[in-house]
Amino acid sequence: MCIHQLNLLAASNNLPISNFLGKQHPIEAHHLSSICDIMEKAMVNGDTCIIRCILVVFQVVFKFFFSPQTERNRDIVRRSGLLLWQLLMAPRDQICSEIQKEVCLAISSGLNILYPGEAEINNLLKLVLTEGENRNSGLSQLRDVILTNLAEQLQNNRFGSEDDDHYRLNDELLHYILKIVVRESCVLITKCQTVSKDDFQRLLSTVPAASSCLRYLMAVQNHLLSNTILIKPDENDDSDSSLQGETLKVQELKTSILSLATQILTGCDEVLEMLQQVTTALINSDISDREQRLKGLEQITKATMLGHLLPVLLTSLMHPNLQTLTMADALMPQLVQLVLYTSQTALLLKTQSPVFSELNSSPSCASEQKGKQLPDERMLEEKEEPGFLTGLKIPAPWAAGKTVETVHPVRDNYKFKETVHIPGARCLYLRFDNRCSSQYDYDKLVIYAGPSTNSRKVAEYGGNTLGYGSRSVLGTGWPKDLVKVEGDTVTFSFEMRSGREHNTPDKAMWGFACTVRAQESSEDVSGGLPFLVDLALGLSVLACSMLRILYNGPEITKDEETCQELLRSKLLQRCQWQVEANGVISPALTPSPSPLPLTIDEDREFTYPSDVLVPPVGHYFDLPRIRLPPGIMIKLREISGRARPQFRPSIK
Repeated sequence: MCIHQLNLLAASNNLPISNFLGKQHPIEAHHLSSICDIMEKAMVNGDTCIIRCILVVFQVVFKFFFSPQTERNRDIVRRSGLLLWQLLMAPRDQICSEIQKEVCLAISSGLNILYPGEAEINNLLKLVLTEGENRNSGLSQLRDVILTNLAEQLQNNRFGSEDDDHYRLNDELLHYILKIVVRESCVLITKCQTVSKDDFQRLLSTVPAASSCLRYLMAVQNHLLSNTILIKPDENDDSDSSLQGETLKVQELKTSILSLATQILTGCDEVLEMLQQVTTALINSDISDREQRLKGLEQITKATMLGHLLPVLLTSLMHPNLQTLTMADALMPQLVQLVLYTSQTALLLKTQSPVFSELNSSPSCASEQKGKQLPDERMLEEKEEPGFLTGLKIPAPWAAGKTVETVHPVRDNYKFKETVHIPGARCLYLRFDNRCSSQYDYDKLVIYAGPSTNSRKVAEYGGNTLGYGSRSVLGTGWPKDLVKVEGDTVTFSFEMRSGREHNTPDKAMWGFACTVRAQESSEDVSGGLPFLVDLALGLSVLACSMLRILYNGPEITKDEETCQELLRSKLLQRCQWQVEANGVISPALTPSPSPLPLTIDEDREFTYPSDVLVPPVGHYFDLPRIRLPPGIMIKLREISGRARPQFRPSIK
């Protein structure tokens, strides 16, 4: 199969042969017609070897050597497509799986040639997506090949290209793909309950492996999120047309992300519902390997859309570019439902774990403890329910600390300097390896409480007690207990000043190794939370963030910022407002009886009466007067040049 190997090599864009094949002249129509003649004769004779060879030739010709420009070429293309489709739809007992695979590869290679219009490609994809599982296994295999190729193209063009619209399918096709992914996820989870013990072990050994439909959805999601979050506008081009184009593009991307996120969350809701049902059924069943199935259920869940799509989506939706009121308003109901499903299912799985069982005492002990409790404590105990985080060890990556060490053994003239900084730490705790040693006590390590060797010196260590070199150590020797350093930064400086003696073994020149932590206890660091618990926490954080956006409401506009002082001014309280026919609020032109008091105190917060927007009909009343502070009145008189009126007593 030399041609097949040539086709595989040509599929790589980085090899010289790809450039060579791409520069060849297109094949003439009569040559492709001859290839079709050979294929027809081989199909009549049932010659599988010739059929496979011609299928590989089709792949190479469609990819590099053919361009359907003339009417004759288009007729040959239609003839080729009919032959390929005839092989694809042949009954399974008349065609082997290898030939079916080559047919799918040939159609995928010539997809744009066999189906030149966007409508034709969409019709083909709709057929393979809706009928692939029912009519023929070849259709489902063709679906997988096409979607795999499209996913690879999207990944290669993640940050945008002219072919994005071609690789990204329309919303209708995405909906069909998502339905397939949801069905695959539900079937996979259901197998944890229905398959035999041996089949379940084989199932665990094959996951997580994403299907072609799931891979394509992952590629589309990553493509949209990458272009929305990672790409920054061109700072050099500040023209209005460029800014307007960037704004429109971002808005289109956000609209696409919202549509896709809504569909993904809806699908995850259905999968989580199935997961909860299977978990409950396993807990209530009497299967011999029930514990193993419950443990394996988390691994199986990671292979579904819950593990491949949802975590990336949740993390990306926390980015400021996607924290919008529109996003929060549309996604909040689904997020709340997902939080409920994940937390309930995580609690169901947790109640079956040994850790949780140890935390809860036996029924007899529990009843004795309740009998000893006071009435108030008993009431509190009845109200409290264990959550899915009860008894779990929250991961603390900072607890692992950082290890600082020299080479082992140290060599002549060796120098080492490193600074460790743990933000937010009040003090640092150093634990040294029990193998620390140096040849002489002046081959020493100096520790500084700060970012450089000019900082305060904390301690220095050197030498060994193994009977080599100086046969002594500095001070009390290398520390066996924790060394406490105040602050959040420590600097290590080690220098090998002596030359190695011929009888000094490696263990006497081992150097040092030290672990720096921000807490005193050297507890083991958790490897991570269970998947569903982590998922429930992530959903809760996102839901809280979206709730905050909904609570804050729309962002303040520039006009509102400009008019802040005016809006806070109590001079506006003198105005009487009326509602016009079109709903617009405007000042009343004709004075009317005022529902406001005649005097408004500046030092008190004023609240409008409820009927102030609809002035009552009646006789004229004076508008309310604002009493200004004396200091302001004095300045106003100085500016206006009008003196304060003098009140003289009347002479009778």
